[in-house]
Amino acid sequence: MSKILFVVTGATYWTLADGSRHPTGFWAEEVVAPYETFTAAGHQITIATPGGVVPTVDKASLTPQANGGREGAEKVAAALEAIDELRHPIALEDAKPDDYDAVFYPGGHGPMEDLAVDATSGRLLSDTLASGKPLGVVCHAPAAMLAATGAGGSNAFAGYRLTGFSNAEETQAGLAAKAKWLVQDRLVEAGVDYQEGEPWAPNVVVDRNLVTGQNPASAGPAAAEMLKKLT
Repeated sequence: MSKILFVVTGATYWTLADGSRHPTGFWAEEVVAPYETFTAAGHQITIATPGGVVPTVDKASLTPQANGGREGAEKVAAALEAIDELRHPIALEDAKPDDYDAVFYPGGHGPMEDLAVDATSGRLLSDTLASGKPLGVVCHAPAAMLAATGAGGSNAFAGYRLTGFSNAEETQAGLAAKAKWLVQDRLVEAGVDYQEGEPWAPNVVVDRNLVTGQNPASAGPAAAEMLKKLT
């Protein structure tokens, strides 16, 4: 059995370019699918958030539209309710990297608000990447990479092949024009080798111990790739 740390946003809103607050949090499928994949394989999950706050689910991620219909939405909501660890997170500041065999970051717009500027999260990402342990980051969560500094002050992920929520997807979601910045743009500026797949289709990129997924549909497949590195 491996111990896996989930780092989940503690944000409840995303500040847009005009200063208004867009309600958000974590994206349900991006927690549920990997959680079920890992626990079914016998692994133990610990959830950490900045300050140890109980994370908020983005209500948009529980709608029928986001889950292929009402039945899918009900299934995700029930699975989310069953994850007791979400109600008892530890503080990210108290998480010790040596205690875990892998680290996973689910998305939602929340990481663009808090984890993108969280130095503790940035150090955890840098240390995990350098350790060789499996590191999974999905959808908007690669925004957290912006806080990860490597040797010489460059971004720790510079030169890595990876993916994350694309400009095309943000545009189709109707939020690109309202955003202060976009995940794809900032990752490219940080020096990563961004790999864009078709909008909304599963796209998982593996580079050394780093596993990234482009969108919600990529969360489960990304977790499956991480499992290969844990066996």
